[in-house]
Amino acid sequence: MANENLARAQRAKNDEFYTQYQDIERELQAYINYDPDLFRDKTVLLPCDDPEWSEFTRYFAQRFGELGLRKLISTSYAPESKRLSTPYQPTLFEQDAPQYDPDKTCVRGKIFTLSEDITHDGKIDLADLQWSYMEGDGDFRSEEVCRLRDEADIIVTNPPFSLFREFVDWIFEAGKDFLIIGNMNAITYKNIFPRIAANEMWLGFSIRSGDREFEVPKEYPITAAGWRIDENGRKFVRVKGVRWYTNLEHGRRHEPLKLMTIEDNLRYSRNKKIKGKSFEEAYPRYDNYDAIEVGSTDAIPSDYDGVMGVPISFLDKYCPEQFEIIGATESEGKGFSRGLWDSTSGVTQPVVCRERDSGSTSVSSSALRIAGHEKYDRPYVQGRRLYFRIFIRPCQSNTSVAGVNEA
Repeated sequence: MANENLARAQRAKNDEFYTQYQDIERELQAYINYDPDLFRDKTVLLPCDDPEWSEFTRYFAQRFGELGLRKLISTSYAPESKRLSTPYQPTLFEQDAPQYDPDKTCVRGKIFTLSEDITHDGKIDLADLQWSYMEGDGDFRSEEVCRLRDEADIIVTNPPFSLFREFVDWIFEAGKDFLIIGNMNAITYKNIFPRIAANEMWLGFSIRSGDREFEVPKEYPITAAGWRIDENGRKFVRVKGVRWYTNLEHGRRHEPLKLMTIEDNLRYSRNKKIKGKSFEEAYPRYDNYDAIEVGSTDAIPSDYDGVMGVPISFLDKYCPEQFEIIGATESEGKGFSRGLWDSTSGVTQPVVCRERDSGSTSVSSSALRIAGHEKYDRPYVQGRRLYFRIFIRPCQSNTSVAGVNEA
Protein backbone atom coordinates (compact mmCIF):
# COMPACT_ATOMS: atom_id res chain seq x y z
CA MET A 1 0.00 0.00 0.00
CA ALA A 2 1.18 3.54 -0.69
CA ASN A 3 1.86 5.61 2.42
CA GLU A 4 0.48 9.01 3.29
CA ASN A 5 3.25 10.88 1.45
CA LEU A 6 2.29 9.26 -1.86
CA ALA A 7 -1.46 9.50 -1.20
CA ARG A 8 -1.15 13.22 -0.44
CA ALA A 9 0.81 13.75 -3.64
CA GLN A 10 -1.92 12.09 -5.67
CA ARG A 11 -4.67 14.16 -4.06
CA ALA A 12 -2.79 17.44 -4.39
CA LYS A 13 -1.22 16.61 -7.78
CA ASN A 14 2.14 17.38 -6.14
CA ASP A 15 3.94 14.68 -8.07
CA GLU A 16 7.58 15.73 -7.99
CA PHE A 17 9.28 12.77 -6.33
CA TYR A 18 12.90 12.64 -7.52
CA THR A 19 14.46 9.18 -7.69
CA GLN A 20 17.81 8.64 -5.97
CA TYR A 21 20.91 7.76 -7.99
CA GLN A 22 21.60 4.50 -6.14
CA ASP A 23 18.07 3.23 -6.85
CA ILE A 24 18.42 4.04 -10.55
CA GLU A 25 21.84 2.42 -10.77
CA ARG A 26 20.77 -0.75 -8.95
CA GLU A 27 17.74 -1.23 -11.18
CA LEU A 28 19.37 -0.50 -14.52
CA GLN A 29 22.37 -2.70 -13.81
CA ALA A 30 20.08 -5.75 -13.74
CA TYR A 31 18.98 -5.14 -17.34
CA ILE A 32 22.52 -4.47 -18.50
CA ASN A 33 23.70 -7.69 -16.84
CA TYR A 34 20.97 -9.57 -18.69
CA ASP A 35 21.69 -7.85 -22.03
CA PRO A 36 24.96 -5.85 -22.21
CA ASP A 37 23.90 -4.38 -25.57
CA LEU A 38 20.46 -3.22 -24.39
CA PHE A 39 21.23 0.48 -24.89
CA ARG A 40 23.73 0.17 -27.71
CA ASP A 41 22.95 2.56 -30.59
CA LYS A 42 19.66 3.51 -28.87
CA THR A 43 18.01 6.85 -28.19
CA VAL A 44 16.83 7.17 -24.58
CA LEU A 45 14.13 9.68 -23.61
CA LEU A 46 13.76 10.92 -20.04
CA PRO A 47 10.46 12.85 -19.99
CA CYS A 48 8.83 14.32 -16.86
CA ASP A 49 12.36 15.05 -15.67
CA ASP A 50 14.34 18.00 -14.32
CA PRO A 51 17.50 17.70 -16.41
CA GLU A 52 19.52 20.33 -14.52
CA TRP A 53 19.93 18.04 -11.53
CA SER A 54 18.06 14.85 -12.42
CA GLU A 55 19.75 11.64 -11.32
CA PHE A 56 18.31 9.90 -14.39
CA THR A 57 20.06 12.43 -16.63
CA ARG A 58 23.28 12.15 -14.63
CA TYR A 59 23.27 8.34 -14.81
CA PHE A 60 22.87 8.11 -18.57
CA ALA A 61 25.15 11.07 -19.34
CA GLN A 62 27.98 9.65 -17.25
CA ARG A 63 27.63 6.26 -18.94
CA PHE A 64 26.90 7.47 -22.47
CA GLY A 65 29.98 5.85 -24.02
CA GLU A 66 29.96 2.79 -21.79
CA LEU A 67 26.36 2.00 -22.75
CA GLY A 68 26.95 2.80 -26.41
CA LEU A 69 24.06 5.26 -26.61
CA ARG A 70 23.25 7.05 -29.82
CA LYS A 71 21.41 9.96 -28.18
CA LEU A 72 20.05 11.07 -24.81
CA ILE A 73 17.03 13.38 -24.56
CA SER A 74 15.77 14.78 -21.26
CA THR A 75 12.83 17.17 -20.87
CA SER A 76 11.35 19.19 -18.02
CA TYR A 77 7.96 20.69 -17.23
CA ALA A 78 7.62 24.49 -17.08
CA PRO A 79 7.63 25.89 -13.51
CA GLU A 80 4.45 27.90 -14.11
CA SER A 81 2.60 24.77 -15.23
CA LYS A 82 3.63 23.02 -12.00
CA ARG A 83 1.69 25.67 -10.03
CA LEU A 84 4.41 25.97 -7.44
CA SER A 85 3.44 27.42 -4.07
CA THR A 86 6.57 29.59 -3.98
CA PRO A 87 8.07 31.84 -6.71
CA TYR A 88 10.37 30.04 -9.13
CA GLN A 89 14.03 30.95 -8.95
CA PRO A 90 16.14 29.96 -11.99
CA THR A 91 19.39 28.19 -11.18
CA LEU A 92 22.74 29.86 -11.69
CA PHE A 93 23.40 27.25 -14.38
CA GLU A 94 20.45 28.58 -16.38
CA GLN A 95 21.06 32.27 -15.68
CA ASP A 96 24.71 32.05 -16.73
CA ALA A 97 23.86 30.41 -20.07
CA PRO A 98 23.84 32.66 -23.17
CA GLN A 99 20.39 31.33 -24.14
CA TYR A 100 18.84 32.36 -20.80
CA ASP A 101 15.57 34.23 -21.34
CA PRO A 102 13.66 35.57 -18.28
CA ASP A 103 10.47 35.69 -20.35
CA LYS A 104 10.68 31.96 -21.12
CA THR A 105 12.11 30.48 -17.95
CA CYS A 106 8.76 30.10 -16.15
CA VAL A 107 6.49 29.22 -19.06
CA ARG A 108 8.63 26.94 -21.22
CA GLY A 109 9.92 23.47 -20.57
CA LYS A 110 13.58 22.69 -21.20
CA ILE A 111 15.14 20.05 -23.38
CA PHE A 112 18.63 18.67 -22.81
CA THR A 113 20.31 16.57 -25.49
CA LEU A 114 23.53 14.60 -25.58
CA SER A 115 24.89 13.06 -28.75
CA GLU A 116 28.33 14.50 -29.56
CA ASP A 117 31.64 15.50 -28.00
CA ILE A 118 31.26 19.29 -28.07
CA THR A 119 34.11 19.80 -25.56
CA HIS A 120 36.51 17.83 -27.80
CA ASP A 121 38.00 15.92 -24.88
CA GLY A 122 37.60 12.52 -26.53
CA LYS A 123 34.50 11.42 -24.65
CA ILE A 124 30.78 12.18 -24.47
CA ASP A 125 29.55 12.90 -20.96
CA LEU A 126 27.78 15.45 -18.73
CA ALA A 127 29.99 18.28 -19.97
CA ASP A 128 28.60 17.81 -23.49
CA LEU A 129 24.93 18.28 -22.60
CA GLN A 130 23.25 21.00 -24.65
CA TRP A 131 19.98 22.65 -23.69
CA SER A 132 17.34 25.01 -25.01
CA TYR A 133 13.85 26.12 -24.18
CA MET A 134 11.04 24.07 -25.64
CA GLU A 135 8.26 25.58 -27.70
CA GLY A 136 5.70 24.54 -25.07
CA ASP A 137 5.63 23.74 -21.38
CA GLY A 138 7.07 20.22 -21.72
CA ASP A 139 3.86 18.31 -20.93
CA PHE A 140 4.41 14.72 -22.06
CA ARG A 141 1.05 14.81 -23.86
CA SER A 142 2.04 17.73 -26.09
CA GLU A 143 2.82 17.22 -29.77
CA GLU A 144 6.36 18.39 -29.11
CA VAL A 145 7.12 15.69 -26.53
CA CYS A 146 5.15 13.08 -28.50
CA ARG A 147 7.56 13.65 -31.39
CA LEU A 148 10.47 13.02 -29.01
CA ARG A 149 8.75 9.87 -27.78
CA ASP A 150 8.40 8.64 -31.35
CA GLU A 151 12.10 9.30 -31.96
CA ALA A 152 13.19 7.38 -28.86
CA ASP A 153 13.80 3.65 -28.48
CA ILE A 154 13.55 3.43 -24.68
CA ILE A 155 11.72 5.66 -22.19
CA VAL A 156 12.99 5.85 -18.60
CA THR A 157 11.48 8.11 -15.91
CA ASN A 158 9.53 8.59 -12.73
CA PRO A 159 6.22 9.92 -14.14
CA PRO A 160 3.66 11.92 -12.15
CA PHE A 161 1.84 9.51 -9.83
CA SER A 162 -1.50 11.16 -10.56
CA LEU A 163 -1.01 10.65 -14.32
CA PHE A 164 0.41 7.12 -14.21
CA ARG A 165 -2.52 5.54 -16.07
CA GLU A 166 -2.35 8.11 -18.84
CA PHE A 167 1.43 7.92 -19.05
CA VAL A 168 1.38 4.14 -19.55
CA ASP A 169 -1.20 4.50 -22.32
CA TRP A 170 1.03 7.17 -23.88
CA ILE A 171 3.96 4.74 -23.97
CA PHE A 172 1.95 1.83 -25.37
CA GLU A 173 0.42 4.08 -28.00
CA ALA A 174 3.89 4.36 -29.52
CA GLY A 175 4.98 0.78 -28.78
CA LYS A 176 8.14 1.77 -26.91
CA ASP A 177 10.36 -0.07 -24.45
CA PHE A 178 10.24 1.50 -21.01
CA LEU A 179 11.29 1.50 -17.37
CA ILE A 180 9.21 3.66 -15.02
CA ILE A 181 8.37 3.96 -11.33
CA GLY A 182 4.82 3.84 -9.99
CA ASN A 183 2.59 3.00 -7.05
CA MET A 184 2.28 -0.75 -6.42
CA ASN A 185 -1.50 -0.40 -6.39
CA ALA A 186 -1.28 0.58 -10.07
CA ILE A 187 -1.25 -3.19 -10.65
CA THR A 188 -5.01 -3.12 -10.12
CA TYR A 189 -5.72 -0.33 -12.65
CA LYS A 190 -8.00 -1.17 -15.57
CA ASN A 191 -5.36 -0.26 -18.16
CA ILE A 192 -2.44 -1.84 -16.26
CA PHE A 193 -3.51 -5.28 -15.03
CA PRO A 194 -4.63 -6.64 -18.44
CA ARG A 195 -1.20 -5.72 -19.81
CA ILE A 196 0.52 -7.50 -16.93
CA ALA A 197 -1.68 -10.56 -17.42
CA ALA A 198 -0.81 -10.57 -21.13
CA ASN A 199 2.93 -10.29 -20.32
CA GLU A 200 3.15 -6.95 -22.06
CA MET A 201 4.62 -5.36 -18.91
CA TRP A 202 5.89 -6.63 -15.57
CA LEU A 203 7.56 -5.54 -12.35
CA GLY A 204 11.20 -4.56 -12.29
CA PHE A 205 14.18 -6.10 -10.57
CA SER A 206 15.21 -4.26 -7.44
CA ILE A 207 12.21 -3.08 -5.40
CA ARG A 208 10.26 -5.91 -3.79
CA SER A 209 9.38 -4.64 -0.35
CA GLY A 210 9.89 -1.81 2.11
CA ASP A 211 10.07 1.84 1.14
CA ARG A 212 12.28 4.12 -0.90
CA GLU A 213 13.55 7.63 -0.30
CA PHE A 214 12.76 10.36 -2.81
CA GLU A 215 13.88 13.95 -2.94
CA VAL A 216 11.08 16.52 -3.10
CA PRO A 217 11.00 20.24 -3.98
CA LYS A 218 11.80 22.76 -1.26
CA GLU A 219 8.18 23.92 -1.12
CA TYR A 220 6.87 20.38 -0.53
CA PRO A 221 4.95 20.27 2.81
CA ILE A 222 6.60 17.91 5.29
CA THR A 223 3.85 16.75 7.64
CA ALA A 224 4.04 12.93 7.59
CA ALA A 225 6.53 10.51 9.14
CA GLY A 226 9.62 9.37 7.24
CA TRP A 227 11.26 12.60 6.13
CA ARG A 228 14.59 14.36 6.53
CA ILE A 229 16.49 17.46 5.44
CA ASP A 230 20.16 16.99 4.58
CA GLU A 231 23.09 19.30 5.34
CA ASN A 232 22.46 21.18 2.08
CA GLY A 233 18.82 21.86 2.89
CA ARG A 234 17.42 19.29 0.47
CA LYS A 235 14.19 17.57 1.50
CA PHE A 236 13.62 13.82 1.33
CA VAL A 237 10.58 11.65 2.09
CA ARG A 238 10.24 7.88 2.35
CA VAL A 239 7.47 6.35 0.25
CA LYS A 240 6.09 2.84 0.67
CA GLY A 241 4.49 0.69 -1.97
CA VAL A 242 6.44 1.76 -5.07
CA ARG A 243 7.65 -0.52 -7.84
CA TRP A 244 9.51 -0.34 -11.13
CA TYR A 245 7.34 -1.23 -14.14
CA THR A 246 8.91 -2.30 -17.41
CA ASN A 247 8.78 -4.41 -20.57
CA LEU A 248 12.57 -4.93 -20.53
CA GLU A 249 13.79 -8.41 -19.68
CA HIS A 250 15.78 -9.17 -16.54
CA GLY A 251 17.00 -12.52 -15.28
CA ARG A 252 15.08 -12.62 -11.99
CA ARG A 253 11.78 -12.59 -13.91
CA HIS A 254 12.46 -16.13 -15.14
CA GLU A 255 13.49 -17.68 -11.82
CA PRO A 256 10.76 -20.13 -10.69
CA LEU A 257 9.52 -20.05 -7.13
CA LYS A 258 10.65 -22.87 -4.87
CA LEU A 259 7.43 -24.28 -3.47
CA MET A 260 6.29 -27.09 -1.20
CA THR A 261 3.57 -29.64 -1.94
CA ILE A 262 0.17 -29.43 -0.30
CA GLU A 263 1.18 -32.13 2.19
CA ASP A 264 4.43 -30.39 3.12
CA ASN A 265 2.72 -27.01 3.47
CA LEU A 266 0.19 -28.48 5.90
CA ARG A 267 3.02 -30.06 7.91
CA TYR A 268 5.85 -27.53 7.76
CA SER A 269 4.53 -24.13 6.72
CA ARG A 270 5.59 -21.16 8.85
CA ASN A 271 2.14 -19.71 8.28
CA LYS A 272 -0.12 -20.43 11.27
CA LYS A 273 -3.16 -20.38 8.99
CA ILE A 274 -1.68 -23.28 7.01
CA LYS A 275 0.34 -25.48 9.38
CA GLY A 276 -1.61 -28.26 11.05
CA LYS A 277 -4.83 -27.47 9.19
CA SER A 278 -6.86 -29.56 6.80
CA PHE A 279 -6.69 -28.66 3.11
CA GLU A 280 -10.16 -27.09 3.27
CA GLU A 281 -9.15 -24.96 6.26
CA ALA A 282 -5.77 -23.94 4.85
CA TYR A 283 -6.98 -23.29 1.30
CA PRO A 284 -10.68 -22.41 1.51
CA ARG A 285 -12.74 -21.79 -1.61
CA TYR A 286 -14.10 -18.34 -2.19
CA ASP A 287 -17.79 -17.69 -1.68
CA ASN A 288 -18.03 -15.85 -4.98
CA TYR A 289 -15.16 -17.03 -7.21
CA ASP A 290 -14.32 -20.47 -8.56
CA ALA A 291 -10.85 -20.63 -6.97
CA ILE A 292 -9.09 -21.32 -3.67
CA GLU A 293 -7.58 -18.67 -1.41
CA VAL A 294 -3.79 -18.67 -0.98
CA GLY A 295 -3.03 -15.79 1.38
CA SER A 296 0.73 -15.61 0.84
CA THR A 297 3.09 -16.41 -2.02
CA ASP A 298 5.19 -18.86 -0.01
CA ALA A 299 2.08 -20.93 0.72
CA ILE A 300 1.33 -21.67 -2.95
CA PRO A 301 1.23 -25.49 -3.25
CA SER A 302 3.41 -26.91 -6.01
CA ASP A 303 1.03 -29.79 -6.79
CA TYR A 304 -2.30 -27.98 -7.06
CA ASP A 305 -3.44 -27.72 -10.68
CA GLY A 306 -6.53 -25.56 -10.18
CA VAL A 307 -7.02 -21.80 -10.01
CA MET A 308 -5.66 -19.97 -6.97
CA GLY A 309 -6.20 -16.43 -5.72
CA VAL A 310 -2.99 -14.74 -4.52
CA PRO A 311 -2.08 -11.23 -3.26
CA ILE A 312 -0.71 -8.66 -5.72
CA SER A 313 2.70 -9.03 -4.04
CA PHE A 314 2.91 -12.37 -5.90
CA LEU A 315 3.96 -10.37 -8.96
CA ASP A 316 7.27 -9.55 -7.24
CA LYS A 317 8.22 -13.21 -7.75
CA TYR A 318 6.11 -14.08 -10.78
CA CYS A 319 7.76 -16.38 -13.32
CA PRO A 320 5.74 -16.58 -16.58
CA GLU A 321 7.14 -20.03 -17.35
CA GLN A 322 5.84 -21.33 -14.02
CA PHE A 323 2.39 -19.75 -13.65
CA GLU A 324 -0.29 -18.36 -15.91
CA ILE A 325 -2.22 -15.29 -14.83
CA ILE A 326 -5.89 -16.04 -15.45
CA GLY A 327 -7.48 -12.84 -14.22
CA ALA A 328 -8.24 -10.90 -11.05
CA THR A 329 -11.08 -10.02 -8.74
CA GLU A 330 -13.46 -7.48 -10.18
CA SER A 331 -12.91 -4.56 -7.82
CA GLU A 332 -11.20 -2.56 -10.56
CA GLY A 333 -13.06 -3.80 -13.60
CA LYS A 334 -16.10 -5.83 -14.56
CA GLY A 335 -14.94 -9.01 -16.27
CA PHE A 336 -11.44 -9.01 -14.75
CA SER A 337 -12.04 -12.51 -13.35
CA ARG A 338 -12.54 -13.92 -16.86
CA GLY A 339 -15.45 -16.16 -15.95
CA LEU A 340 -14.39 -17.12 -12.41
CA TRP A 341 -17.17 -15.10 -10.78
CA ASP A 342 -19.63 -17.60 -9.28
CA SER A 343 -23.12 -16.36 -10.12
CA THR A 344 -24.69 -19.13 -8.00
CA SER A 345 -22.86 -18.11 -4.82
CA GLY A 346 -25.63 -15.91 -3.44
CA VAL A 347 -23.10 -13.07 -3.37
CA THR A 348 -23.88 -10.58 -6.11
CA GLN A 349 -22.51 -7.36 -7.45
CA PRO A 350 -24.36 -4.39 -5.91
CA VAL A 351 -27.01 -2.56 -7.91
CA VAL A 352 -25.97 1.08 -8.07
CA CYS A 353 -28.80 3.61 -8.07
CA ARG A 354 -28.56 7.38 -8.56
CA GLU A 355 -30.87 9.65 -6.60
CA ARG A 356 -32.73 11.94 -8.98
CA ASP A 357 -32.79 14.97 -6.68
CA SER A 358 -29.33 15.00 -5.14
CA GLY A 359 -27.36 13.20 -7.83
CA SER A 360 -25.74 11.06 -5.13
CA THR A 361 -24.99 7.37 -5.64
CA SER A 362 -26.38 4.64 -3.38
CA VAL A 363 -26.42 0.84 -3.34
CA SER A 364 -29.75 -0.92 -3.54
CA SER A 365 -30.25 -2.99 -0.38
CA SER A 366 -32.19 -5.58 -2.39
CA ALA A 367 -28.94 -6.62 -4.07
CA LEU A 368 -27.07 -7.32 -0.85
CA ARG A 369 -26.61 -10.90 0.33
CA ILE A 370 -24.29 -10.49 3.34
CA ALA A 371 -25.42 -8.16 6.10
CA GLY A 372 -23.23 -5.13 6.67
CA HIS A 373 -21.45 -5.22 3.30
CA GLU A 374 -22.10 -3.19 0.18
CA LYS A 375 -19.44 -4.42 -2.25
CA TYR A 376 -19.09 -7.87 -3.70
CA ASP A 377 -16.40 -7.39 -6.29
CA ARG A 378 -13.56 -8.56 -4.01
CA PRO A 379 -13.30 -12.18 -2.89
CA TYR A 380 -15.19 -13.47 0.14
CA VAL A 381 -14.38 -16.48 2.30
CA GLN A 382 -17.21 -17.52 4.61
CA GLY A 383 -18.62 -14.01 4.49
CA ARG A 384 -15.27 -12.29 5.17
CA ARG A 385 -14.20 -9.77 2.56
CA LEU A 386 -10.56 -9.98 1.44
CA TYR A 387 -8.25 -7.70 -0.51
CA PHE A 388 -7.81 -7.65 -4.29
CA ARG A 389 -6.55 -11.00 -5.57
CA ILE A 390 -4.85 -12.19 -8.76
CA PHE A 391 -5.98 -15.57 -10.12
CA ILE A 392 -3.21 -17.91 -11.26
CA ARG A 393 -2.70 -21.54 -12.16
CA PRO A 394 0.34 -23.63 -13.12
CA CYS A 395 1.37 -23.40 -16.75
CA GLN A 396 -0.13 -26.42 -18.46
CA SER A 397 2.67 -26.49 -21.02
CA ASN A 398 5.41 -26.71 -18.41
CA THR A 399 4.27 -28.69 -15.38
CA SER A 400 7.87 -29.57 -14.52
CA VAL A 401 8.59 -25.93 -13.79
CA ALA A 402 5.27 -25.37 -12.02
CA GLY A 403 6.01 -28.24 -9.67
CA VAL A 404 9.40 -27.16 -8.40
CA ASN A 405 9.69 -28.43 -4.84
CA GLU A 406 11.70 -27.02 -2.00
CA ALA A 407 14.36 -29.46 -0.87
